[in-house]
Amino acid sequence: MSATTYFRAQAYNNAWSNHRLLVACGALPAPELAAKRASFFPSIIHTLNHILTVDWYYLSGLEGRSLGVSAFDPEIPCPDLAELSDRQRQTDRRLIGFCEQLTDDALAAGVDHQRADWVQTERVDRTLLHLFQHQIHHRGQVHAMLSDTAVPPPQLDEFFLDHERERALRSTDFEALGFDEDGIWR
Repeated sequence: MSATTYFRAQAYNNAWSNHRLLVACGALPAPELAAKRASFFPSIIHTLNHILTVDWYYLSGLEGRSLGVSAFDPEIPCPDLAELSDRQRQTDRRLIGFCEQLTDDALAAGVDHQRADWVQTERVDRTLLHLFQHQIHHRGQVHAMLSDTAVPPPQLDEFFLDHERERALRSTDFEALGFDEDGIWR
């Protein structure tokens, strides 16, 4: 598998995992989303907003138009889950689009990330690895917080195994997302 195929598949898997998590969170009433919980961020909605704003931060840098730290202002830009879900889905589509265009040369290129008072330059591939790891980490926190509610947390530890039974398990999600199973691996 080429590196560009790997990153494209990661972007699709990231969007699929976000979809599954946000659908589960959608079964919670707003007070449960905002309820104080034990985690790095104090609530489910706060953690979901953090995932989104960090996506904005790194993706805007990858796209060559860095938002810098303004990506985090306000800290909770989407207190409403429906709006957050819509904006996360849009952001996931941008990330997929970015990864769809990757070349080996592009992966090795530098990207600037504007910090509060300095510019951090990293390779595109390392930035993407960091971004995907960040998503996994905080989705895991939301998953754990859901365990303390009446809503069962969705399975998030899957990737795109090729067996027909595996494909069938994700077919409804892929239909909702408009994903083409074979197109991910082309």
